[in-house]
Amino acid sequence: MSDRERLAEYVEVWWQAIDDFAALLEEIPEDQWSTPTDLPGWDVRAVAAHIAHLEGVLAGNPEETVQVGEPDHVAGLMGLYTEQGVVTRRHRTPDELINEIRESATARKTGLLADPPTDGSAKPPQIFGGVGWDWQTLLRNRPLDVWMHEQDVRRAVGRPGGLDSPAAAHTSVYLAESMGYVLAKRAGAPTGTTLVVTVEGQEPVAFVVDERGRGELLPEPPSEPTVSLAMDRETFVQLAGGRCAPPPGAVDVGGDQELGARLLDLIAVTP
Repeated sequence: MSDRERLAEYVEVWWQAIDDFAALLEEIPEDQWSTPTDLPGWDVRAVAAHIAHLEGVLAGNPEETVQVGEPDHVAGLMGLYTEQGVVTRRHRTPDELINEIRESATARKTGLLADPPTDGSAKPPQIFGGVGWDWQTLLRNRPLDVWMHEQDVRRAVGRPGGLDSPAAAHTSVYLAESMGYVLAKRAGAPTGTTLVVTVEGQEPVAFVVDERGRGELLPEPPSEPTVSLAMDRETFVQLAGGRCAPPPGAVDVGGDQELGARLLDLIAVTP
């Protein structure tokens, strides 16, 4: 698959994720927009404002600068950056936020269709927060961000769903690729340690710690890995996304139990 084809696929998954997210927001009564989510300091309105902010910047809207103070839930420069988008939209109505999301995403998709990126390693002309991402990273990340926040809102207002969408599958596969890093770097597993991660609805992925101390992706799972983790998609994305803890027994740990427990403690890879 060429870069152009792969990047175009990411755009389509992102577009569907945006539509699903906006459609969900349209169903939520205004009195539920102040419902807290799993994300510290953010309610439903803040999550919607965050997506509106980033999609607006990517669509070419001017950056916003506002003092956010020192809220307890904000960490790091990127946290301060994203909080600005939330603060500047604090008094906007749900309809205004939904319309901003749809209008910005439509403008952005129109631009991407008119002038599609063809080189994944090239730099996008417009990006948020000064991050140094290339087209591959940006376009692959956007469906993940939008879908993860859709799930944050669904949990907050008690509207489960969306676990079988293209963005759900994209996000789960994307996050599973990080498990080699978790095994080798975070858990510090020794050379030769193998891990198999099985998430319901997708192919298992396997990793080995190579001689350089890196978690290398294996072409196929070993028959007897050092440790294995098996769970459904919802459990996996909650863990890898650093959200709420799954119920007891939601993860089946095979092999080295101590290493398995350590991996689950270190599994969160999103900011």
